[in-house]
This record gives sequence, C-alpha cells and structure tokens, in this order.
Amino acid sequence: MANTLSYPEEITKASRHPLEKILENRIAIIDGAMGTTIRTYGMTEADIRGERFKDSTKDLLNNGDLFSLTQPQMICDIHRRFLEAGADIIETNTFGATSITQSEFFVEDPREHGGRKDPEFYQKIIDDSFLDGLAWEINEQSARQCREWADRVGNETGRQRFVAGAIGPLTVSLSNSPDADDSGFRVVTFDQVKAAYAQQVRALIAGGSDLLLVETIFDSLNAKAALVAIREVFDEDGKELPVMISAAVGRGGETLISAQTTEAFWNAVKHVKPLSVGLNCSLGPDLMYPFLEELSEKANVAISCYPNAGLPNPLSETGFDLGPPDMARYLSDFARGGLINIAGGCCGNTPEHIAAIAKALEGKAPRKWVA
Repeated sequence: MANTLSYPEEITKASRHPLEKILENRIAIIDGAMGTTIRTYGMTEADIRGERFKDSTKDLLNNGDLFSLTQPQMICDIHRRFLEAGADIIETNTFGATSITQSEFFVEDPREHGGRKDPEFYQKIIDDSFLDGLAWEINEQSARQCREWADRVGNETGRQRFVAGAIGPLTVSLSNSPDADDSGFRVVTFDQVKAAYAQQVRALIAGGSDLLLVETIFDSLNAKAALVAIREVFDEDGKELPVMISAAVGRGGETLISAQTTEAFWNAVKHVKPLSVGLNCSLGPDLMYPFLEELSEKANVAISCYPNAGLPNPLSETGFDLGPPDMARYLSDFARGGLINIAGGCCGNTPEHIAAIAKALEGKAPRKWVA
C-alpha cells in the first residue's frame, strides 16, 4: 500500500529563471480559458474525432485536450491570440492529459455493469499502452505548439514569452471516499496518481515547457502526488524547471474537496519552494479578494491570480457573467492592493478579457515579497 506521507521535504528552485526577474519589476500576464475559447470556434463531435478517433465508442467533445491532436491549427490560433493579447505565460492544452483522466473518454465504466472503479481498475489504466501513449502525445504536442508560438511572438515583439505545462486536478480523489458506507475506500492509490502525473511531467518537459503549473487544486493530496512526481522526475532525469502552484477555493476560502484553508494550503506546499503560489478558477474576482489577501500575507513567493469571469451564466456569450472591462477592473483592484505578481483569467476569459487585463495592469507595481 502506498505511503502517502513519503513525500520529500523540499523541492529546490531551478537556477534563477528569466521570469523571476520579470516578476520583481512588473505584473506578468497569464492567458485565459482554453475551453471557453474553443467553444467560440463552433467545433463538433466530428471535428474532435477527425479520422484518427472516428470509431471511438464514447463522446469526445468534452475532451478538449484531444483538440491538440485533431485540430492543432485551432489550438495554435488560440495560443497566438492570447499571446497577441499580451500574455507573458501561455498554458499547454493539457488540463486533463493524464492516462487517468483520458480513461474517462476511452474506457468503459465498470459501474454501468454493476462493477466499481477501484485500485485494481486504475492499475489497468496505468498499465494500458494506448492511454499511456495518448497522454504522452497530447502533452508533448501541446507543449511543442505552445513553444512554437511563444517563440514566434516573442521574437516578433522582442519580449520573451513562457510556456507553462498545465497539470490539472484529475477526475478521482485521494482525499475522499465515494462510498458512504466505507470512508476508508479510495478508487485509486497515491502511487497510481503519482505514476500518471510523472508521465505527464516528462512529456511536458520533452515538449519544451519553461515551467510546470499544478493548477485548479481542489484536492490537496492529488496535488501532493503531482508535486512528488515532479520532484522524482527532476531527480531521475537531471532537469529541473520552476514550479507554479494554484488552488481552487470555495466561498469559505477552503480547497473544494480537501477543505484546507488558504493558509493551511500554503503550509502544505511551501516546502516545494515554488516560483509562485496562487488562486484560480472556482470563484469570480469579486469573491476572491479576502482569500488572495490572506495568501499574499502568508506566502514568501510570487502570487498568481486568474479567476473565473464571475458566475456561470448560460445566456452569456462566454457562459460567464463578467466581460473584459469587468475583469480588468477587478484585477486592477488586486494590483492596487499590492496582492499580485501574475494575473490572468480562468473559465469564461477569452483573449479579449486577457487584453483588457493586460492593458489595465500595464505600469502597475507588482506585489513585493521577501524570499
């Protein structure tokens, strides 16, 4: 059985990174929502399948990471638009690009036939050569697509741009049991989650990522597995990148599944010595301020913030309430409060939102911290 307490004491930062110097002098801009922007292109089930996945038996349209393989021109166009909007950091299209998450789209659910998902089921997922290869390809190709456009726009503008390898939260939880009658049951083990993340990390590095971003953390133990995987890959492969960490919190300021307060979350990850720690997704910027303020007071690293564009609204063009001027105003408030070093948007934020945020924050002083 996996020992979930066997994580390393410290992940040291890579040698001083160019982005670190930028963060000391100005607020850096991170891109917006890939999923939201994809929806504006009107893609269909046939578009995401292409020839390669035309015979898949499950619906794939919600598997946005797969577009990096079947519609690379669209994904590259989105990266270009975010870069031209002013993003210093663009994220790879890999939020769900692990074998575990991809299995939701390619493997029959045993629960449909009276079975259950459990560690035995997920060990087969980890050992599945198709899913392993697919996860690698999505991550490597997405990183290469980002790398190409970050370098192209960086060279054209004379301003270096950075690729963040996006590592999402998974569709399974190490913190909670799905069985009300067995609180000790987990569908997956720590080691299985760590193995899936290690594969993702290696592929993101192989594709040319500058940074690794463990984001939208609502289960702190899942994030811990990702951070242990990162450390082990660094040690085994002899290459190290800066790590960014970003949590999703609810209205009370706790991570959504593991229910850690903002301060407790920072205490759980500060040994990693990340380049930045922050909050994203879940809450709109109007609700995020007090939790961002608390994190800014406690953390001795750069602070990132990329909230949702308010609350979901199916009648809105983007599916969320806040437009570009709204997001620009709220992020400006964060900057005036001396709370942020990296700013952008999560769900509901298009390139137009990021352009408005970038313009509003131009010339505004970044948060100061003592490392």
